[in-house]
Amino acid sequence: MSRAETPAVPAASAAETVEDSTVPARAPLVLISLILVAAVANLNLAVANVALPDIGKAFDSSQTTLNLIAVGYSLGLAASVLYLGAIGDRYGRKLLLVLGTGLAVPASLLAAWAPSDNVLVIARVFGGLAAGMAYPTTLALITALWSGPGRTKSIALWSGLGGAISALGPLLSGLLLQYFWWGSVFLITLPLAVVALAMAVYLVPSHVNEATEPVDNLGGVLSVVLVGSLVLSINFAPVPNKGTLVLGLAAIALAALVAFYIRQRRAANPLYDLGVAGRRVFWVAAVAGIIVFGSLMAAMFVGQQFLQNVLGYSTLEAGCSIIPAALFMVVAAPRSAKLVDARGARFTLLVGYAFCLLGFLAMLLLWKQGIPYWKVGLAYALIGIGVGFAGTPASHSLTGSVPVKRAGMASGTADLQRDLGGAIMQSILGALLTAGYAAAAAAAIAGSNKHITDSVQSELTKSFGGAEAIAEQHPRYATQITAAAKTAFLQGDQWAYTAGIVAILIGAAIVFFLFPKREDEERLLASYRAADAGPG
Repeated sequence: MSRAETPAVPAASAAETVEDSTVPARAPLVLISLILVAAVANLNLAVANVALPDIGKAFDSSQTTLNLIAVGYSLGLAASVLYLGAIGDRYGRKLLLVLGTGLAVPASLLAAWAPSDNVLVIARVFGGLAAGMAYPTTLALITALWSGPGRTKSIALWSGLGGAISALGPLLSGLLLQYFWWGSVFLITLPLAVVALAMAVYLVPSHVNEATEPVDNLGGVLSVVLVGSLVLSINFAPVPNKGTLVLGLAAIALAALVAFYIRQRRAANPLYDLGVAGRRVFWVAAVAGIIVFGSLMAAMFVGQQFLQNVLGYSTLEAGCSIIPAALFMVVAAPRSAKLVDARGARFTLLVGYAFCLLGFLAMLLLWKQGIPYWKVGLAYALIGIGVGFAGTPASHSLTGSVPVKRAGMASGTADLQRDLGGAIMQSILGALLTAGYAAAAAAAIAGSNKHITDSVQSELTKSFGGAEAIAEQHPRYATQITAAAKTAFLQGDQWAYTAGIVAILIGAAIVFFLFPKREDEERLLASYRAADAGPG
């Protein structure tokens, strides 16, 4: 038997646990390689946020285009993750892992040297598609190779370190932007991708508990159309004169949703088993994770622009401001795993939600012009603790409630928690930021009693970067223009933070009322395992 096909073996300490654990040979190295592959995707999710102001200046981009650059990677990943996860289940998770990690290299190079913001959006989506090949297989392989408490700990490390690495993306980006051009932020993952690729090829086992049924290709295409059209419709919603496009995209998303549902009900081997997805532990955990991870990505997206546009932070200072979130995510993740074992997933999720709520309240109430850093750090620390606690039970409940042959479906859903959650929450908060900024800027222009041409008005209301460009062209009024733009941004971001708070409250209510308590969860999981082990 080759190294790559070494089977999982029982852990020596299994007798000490309530449920037996299995781990693969060279488990620590295998887990490190999977976390590194995931890190390539996690870093790429966040590196663009710090560079958005510089990108806006370089291409004179609208706020909507900046939103698409920020969300493009999540869009490509979220749209493809279910389909590519199923392909990995059928044809080889390691194959998709290696292919996706390899394609991350040309995607990053295209983004770094994009000649226009439209090409940059395309490069970001391409990078997300590459990540859609690699990222879902990391959790699928953890699910297939580990079981029992060992799986819980591995998922905690995968979740906590993944979130922390994502949070460190702005820090590394800010450092590079002090010395290089905006495109340098997209080269951060290249050395990591090379190391991750080599480790994955050598260490990760091949063909572990993979499915033999054919892939539902029609369902896969419908899932791509559904997610893509939904995210784009949200992004274009606040753009003037785009009502027809938004309605068209929304109609496509609705039609794709109906067609996908019908297809999954009728397909002999559905891409997304609706019977499994209907399990209470599964779908509530999925919704909970979408909101939690989406809140993290949205907080970084809006926060980075606030720090640079309003507080005047340099790119490095803005990146460093994320450190509390990364630090507390790493600290909270292992404690989350222990809390899941001691009190159950429901209690642990609610603890995470409480901290996320406090984080967004801090942003809403404390983030004003001229504030000291501790108010910024406090909000990010609270968000980091919340995601650190909630991430493990959200992912663990998904993987624990499906049969191993459906590991790709569980891991794909866990990835959707981050990617679709990030895409939707960033799109919603970005759209509200855009709409709020434009409304406030328009009101300020109307109240100025000055004659301003239509073209200048368009630039002033387009984005903060557009207002800065006008200020540079008219130095006599630069102070007033910049001050008005900052005030308008602060009004827009209040809309965004309020939407984040509402989303978190809705998610917490879903968990509180619908997620089973510890004893009921254990009973349900046991019944799922019994049903999955039965005939057929």
